[in-house]
Amino acid sequence: MTKENLTLNDFSIGIGDRFGFEGPAQLRALKMALENGKNITPVWNKSNREHTLIGTEPASTRQAAEKAVSVEKWEGQFFVDADHIGLKTVDRFIDACDFFTLDVADFIGKPAPADEIDRFVKNLTPHTGTLKHALLDKELKISGDELKSFAGKYLYAIQEASKTFNYIKNKKGDGNFVTEVSVDEAYDTQTPSELYLFLAGLSLFGISAQTVAPKFSGKFLKGIDYVGNIEAFTKEFKEDLAVISIAIERFPLPKNLKLSIHSGSDKFSIYPHIHSLLKKSGKGVHLKTAGTTWLEEVIGLASDNNTLPIAKKIYSSAYDRFEELRKPYETVVEIERDKLPLPSQVDRWSAQQFVASLKHEHKSPTLDRNFRQLIHIAFRIAAEMGEEFRAGLISARAPIEQHVTENLYQRHIKPLFVGK
Repeated sequence: MTKENLTLNDFSIGIGDRFGFEGPAQLRALKMALENGKNITPVWNKSNREHTLIGTEPASTRQAAEKAVSVEKWEGQFFVDADHIGLKTVDRFIDACDFFTLDVADFIGKPAPADEIDRFVKNLTPHTGTLKHALLDKELKISGDELKSFAGKYLYAIQEASKTFNYIKNKKGDGNFVTEVSVDEAYDTQTPSELYLFLAGLSLFGISAQTVAPKFSGKFLKGIDYVGNIEAFTKEFKEDLAVISIAIERFPLPKNLKLSIHSGSDKFSIYPHIHSLLKKSGKGVHLKTAGTTWLEEVIGLASDNNTLPIAKKIYSSAYDRFEELRKPYETVVEIERDKLPLPSQVDRWSAQQFVASLKHEHKSPTLDRNFRQLIHIAFRIAAEMGEEFRAGLISARAPIEQHVTENLYQRHIKPLFVGK
């Protein structure tokens, strides 16, 4: 695959692989999608936070991805994502990555200088007014006052994205990387009008984003199903697809610009609705699944009696270090600590009981969402176990790979990308 003028396919999926073992199993799921007519690009994503907690470097993610591609003889495109980075953290990713997710949520609400706000408003005023599109139930009307309010809230964040984008471009060369801009960890959901103005701002600053990750309504918690009003989400997603189309027509943005869904793993309730809208609109999507693969590793360990003690040890340590593990993820997990099973209880569980409590299928009657969320954020403990954990991954290779492939294809790719 050429490194020049990189263009992301219409359909792509972020497949975080925290310990670098599961690339082949993940690619097998994507091969199954290809056999069913869907060409989905794998993007190995790992954030600065995850590298820091585990003690790895982006080069190891690149090496694992390239090894998997070689082993599975994957002939399609693939990328390695510097996930959720900014100007302060981007340097360690420059050499190893060709996909950069610029996270600017922390800068939303910080005011830019007044003269820059005035200039921004002046430049975008011609693009206000009435927006029409077949996917919109009614016209969007963007007033001058709304533009001024937007500039006060979002301009600084767009400027920060511009600084990081230009820094990467100077290091890697124009066209040699894919850019995603993320505001999904913002406090407030973006309205369709705000998303439109945000895209206009990215264009004004020359940021050639191929995907944008807005904050959708509802809760996108780690490793569990969507929490919220499904009808409201569906309407919002449809309006955002319309905004993407309008922005591509009006501004010099990449023609393949698409929505990205972060913390998208296990959001089973909304996958059919997204699939239907993508089919209707002809648009693409990027889904970030990240930690679901790590959870399948633990399920694989737990399903083998020889390695079940490793899974139990991970949980016991996580229970004891609850607040430490929760703190970096406090906005994206909701764990009722008093409802977590005691480690002494879990120690008596059979392999079947452990797997049933952790494994997540749509509307599973045995899933313990508190248990699953705690395991989800406990990968740091596995890293600290060192050779003991890695030996377990090798020993339970067959069940782990089976679970990884099945989970990625049957529960994620099939309902969202392939359909019934």
